Amino acid sequence: MTHTSDPVAPAAEENHLIAERRQKLARLREEGVAFPNDFVPEDKAADLQAAYHDHDKPALEALAQPAKVGGRIMLKRVMGKASFATLQDGSGRIQIYLDKNGVGEAAYESFKTWDIGDIIGVEGTLFKTNKGELSVR
Repeated sequence: MTHTSDPVAPAAEENHLIAERRQKLARLREEGVAFPNDFVPEDKAADLQAAYHDHDKPALEALAQPAKVGGRIMLKRVMGKASFATLQDGSGRIQIYLDKNGVGEAAYESFKTWDIGDIIGVEGTLFKTNKGELSVR
């Protein structure tokens, strides 16, 4: 059995994605944050992983180690009032964690509109999840 693909379908899907991204850009421009460029990362994902990967959860909580990283969203998991994303910079990857109570409802709702591939900056405190993943909160 041979499968034929519809050459119009991928083009239509691509056009839909482009239109969706343009709508998001227009909304960001209205909010005045279309291409912010004032975030300066102070840490690299690989350096944070190397320095704090072996710390256990209580020790890391006691340190209250600040982190400021920037990079591209590679994975995103929205789960009700809390979400995770994997951020990749030029050195490696680190997980970020957001919850409505921690960042506020407006920032959390904004996060839900971000796409995989978007470049963002994150500032917070290092911690370990229940599964032992080093993360920025």
